[in-house]
Amino acid sequence: MKDMSPTTAARDAYRVPFRSLIPFLLISFGLAWGILGLYIFLPERMASVFGQLTGNHPLFFLAVYAPAIAAIILVAGKGGRSGLRRFFGRVLLWRCGVLWYAFLIIGLPLLFIGGSAFRGNLLTEPFPFTSFHTLLAALFLAAIKGPMEEFGWRGLALPLLQRKFAPIWGGLILGVIWGLWHFPAFLLSGTQQSEWSFGAFFAGCLAISVIATALFNRSHGSILLSAFFHFQLMNPMFPDAQPYDTYLLIVVASLIVWWNRQNMFKKEGAVTEVIPNKRKMADGHVRPLSESPPKKDSFP
Repeated sequence: MKDMSPTTAARDAYRVPFRSLIPFLLISFGLAWGILGLYIFLPERMASVFGQLTGNHPLFFLAVYAPAIAAIILVAGKGGRSGLRRFFGRVLLWRCGVLWYAFLIIGLPLLFIGGSAFRGNLLTEPFPFTSFHTLLAALFLAAIKGPMEEFGWRGLALPLLQRKFAPIWGGLILGVIWGLWHFPAFLLSGTQQSEWSFGAFFAGCLAISVIATALFNRSHGSILLSAFFHFQLMNPMFPDAQPYDTYLLIVVASLIVWWNRQNMFKKEGAVTEVIPNKRKMADGHVRPLSESPPKKDSFP
């Protein structure tokens, strides 16, 4: 029998295999497409039983949570409670380069403002909230909806893809999957996506996924920063900039890939573990055992 070192045993004990990507996609697509598909093909019957589907309907939330549900099921099945604790520990990761924080907090609002200016509605559309309470409610709903997807997309799918592909290709593959996963929402009235162009949205998914991949790797696998990035893209305070926000995101993604080209086109250093094996490292980061030591922070 082949001997295994403690390090190898620990890694294998918490390793979510690459083949887990198949059940992850089956659950993510099956749950989301199943719910939305029933409303597409049986609208009257579903509305009579569950009510009209809107972006705030409980079943719509369930569809949105499908990637997170899939990830939690797979992580729990492989790592148990300890594995889940380590997986959720990625929510506590916050250390990243200061330029990334500047991009998330300042750059993204400016991107939407610039896109709205190109569209010509920056100064013509009134602020959509009439009171502070309605604004807080909208921010809360935005925070607990789309960002929860990141437990699945970046928390599980991206590390698995980065075992086989360099970050640029893993990010683009995940962007294609992510974009297609949203498609049924474009066929339903009452959802936010029904008002958008799928072509522009799909292109945006590719750009966003590439940016999120660079952010995820630079932050050593932070689900927190991935979720915050997702939230900022949905922030109800920002003006409607479609489709110019997509064009600007493509420009930003291209610049990030060029700036970080040495890391985006090679697998070394990318986060590849779904369940981290150590909580604390000497540098204060949670980092998978398979990952190389962190380099000096830079942007991206």
